[in-house]
Amino acid sequence: MNAYEKVGIARAADRPMGNWYISRIIDNFTELHGDRRYSDDGAIVGGIGFLDGMPVTCITMNRGDTIEDRIKRNFGCPSPEGYRKALRLMKQAEKFQRPVICFVGSPGAYCGIGAEERGQGQAIAENLWEMCALKTPIISVVVGEGGSGGALALSVADKIFMFENAVYSVISPEGCASILYKDSSKAPEAAEALRLTASDLYRMKIADAIIPESYKAPEEIARILKKSIISELSLLSKQSMPRLLASRYGKFRAIGTL
Repeated sequence: MNAYEKVGIARAADRPMGNWYISRIIDNFTELHGDRRYSDDGAIVGGIGFLDGMPVTCITMNRGDTIEDRIKRNFGCPSPEGYRKALRLMKQAEKFQRPVICFVGSPGAYCGIGAEERGQGQAIAENLWEMCALKTPIISVVVGEGGSGGALALSVADKIFMFENAVYSVISPEGCASILYKDSSKAPEAAEALRLTASDLYRMKIADAIIPESYKAPEEIARILKKSIISELSLLSKQSMPRLLASRYGKFRAIGTL
């Protein structure tokens, strides 16, 4: 399977996304709303619940299931208030010493005029800055299409898991082809050049683990994911906070030096 075929799988309309996995692995999940500044963005869903008895904060990008729901959630493209809501919940998690679990699956941040007027770039930048020094363990899981800074805003984590057929890239293959080749039909070629598959990112030490999907039912994948997150949080919780933060910072400073 080539890179562009995996892009198609990651974008599939029937692909289970973060909200589906939260419902399978998190007990008593309670959604919390609003950024306390402007409104509640349905493209990002966040709240608190229990992972195997451990209180956690979960945040996911949500593109919706039905066409009506997708329009309501802007097809999973968050606005500034969505990122501010996510940051509010992460700071709350830090205060109450809850680990943060983020699920990434969006083509990117919403690029409309209204979003820009309300500070889209600043909202993303604030998330990157704050997550670098957030004093609680963070795990991000790329479950589908992780696009551009909109995905990175939930991905400054101690550990990044990627599903086997997920993709994670600075730009879509079509956008890259339009810019570099002046021809969007060369998207398959651009996808190969972008090195956006889970295996590529694991090899470059950007992704820390790959969640297998081949020949596995979604419920089985959820069980594997839950076990992986529990195991990793157990290890992260044993580290001192200065060491945890230094390791997180070092992880991102090392990207691109291979």
